[in-house]
Amino acid sequence: MSVTSQIQQLANNARQAATVMANTSSTIKNKLLCRMADALEQQAKELQLENTKDLSTARSNNLAAAMIDRLTLNDERIKAMADGLREVANLPDPVGEISKMWRRPNGIQVGRMRIPLGVIGIIFESRPNVTADAAALCLKSGNAVILRGGSEAIHSNCAIGKILTEQLAALDLPEAALQVVTTTERAAVKELLKCDEQIDLIIPRGGEGLIRFVSENSRIPVIKHYKGVCHTFVDAGADFDMASAICINAKVQRPGVCNAMETLLVHQEIAPTFVPYLAKQLLQHDVELRGCPATCAICDQVKAATPADWDAEYLDLILAIRVVDDIDAAIEHIRSHSSLHTEVIITNNYHNSQKFLRTVNSSVIMVNASSRFSDGNQLGLGAEIGISTTKLHSFGPMGLEDLTTRKFVVLGDGQIRE
Repeated sequence: MSVTSQIQQLANNARQAATVMANTSSTIKNKLLCRMADALEQQAKELQLENTKDLSTARSNNLAAAMIDRLTLNDERIKAMADGLREVANLPDPVGEISKMWRRPNGIQVGRMRIPLGVIGIIFESRPNVTADAAALCLKSGNAVILRGGSEAIHSNCAIGKILTEQLAALDLPEAALQVVTTTERAAVKELLKCDEQIDLIIPRGGEGLIRFVSENSRIPVIKHYKGVCHTFVDAGADFDMASAICINAKVQRPGVCNAMETLLVHQEIAPTFVPYLAKQLLQHDVELRGCPATCAICDQVKAATPADWDAEYLDLILAIRVVDDIDAAIEHIRSHSSLHTEVIITNNYHNSQKFLRTVNSSVIMVNASSRFSDGNQLGLGAEIGISTTKLHSFGPMGLEDLTTRKFVVLGDGQIRE
């Protein structure tokens, strides 16, 4: 069977399965996810055997140590996948929720009901745990899902998919509600992106190159998140200890993720004392500092920044620092260089905190907290399918509710329009 035929069949089957999942009760969906979690733990050894095939290929291809680490499925990570499934099972089900019911003068009642999107395509790289995480969120929200992972994790992804779909069959639910694309041919992605009559939404997860490729080739709406250039602005009068603790956490705790701080903006009034105070601590963590001329004049251990640094997502222990005149200058810098991911203000000035919240239009805005909290789980969504930096139809970390839409429902007792 050709790649085109394979993908068309997957998409058609998913569309039929989506109808069933949309009408599956919360009780059954929760039972399904719990059974999936149990099955992952019970078949951990078999899963790890498949994972070793991917790891062997990765080492043969001289993949970076960080990539190999992302691919690895040890006992701890399999347990984390299972726990994630159970956590989603415990979340409230948004499907069927009716909100904003109102009565019109003629007596009809109008409301809006949450319904699944339908069929969701996930195209992702590296991390096989995405197979389980995405399945949990899509199935709990009443959708069908097609998963296309990277070739580097093909054995692991297929093994996880097989374990999970067996539980669909055990509960007499359509196995096509969860399908893993088994071919590694790049053409499969292009064919998937043509299935606009069967697939309602595409979510790419991976590097900027993958996301741009998907966006440029898709006939289907795409949730985009190119990169995370996250800013932290330290305002005049900020508490130095709190500010330094937040900045160090945002840059150092896990520098290779999209919610790590990449650019630090410092008010000119405190820059002469705060920049050296923070720089000393960052250098102890092996952070390379790149700064504007004012920053370099204050601290001789800072390298001169280039224009490219203000738009860089380093994903590494590198930080760009700029001294700004005031909050308006900080907001203007963010407006010019933001990727619409996450921005932070550290301040003791209530007026400035409110101005920052109202004026900066990235998907997550924080006051006196680390950008590392910009994560669906940390924000109370239970889990996230990804982060959207586009404003339609969702903005920011996406949980269960973001995998649904709303339809109007109208209740009458015989009204006719005159």
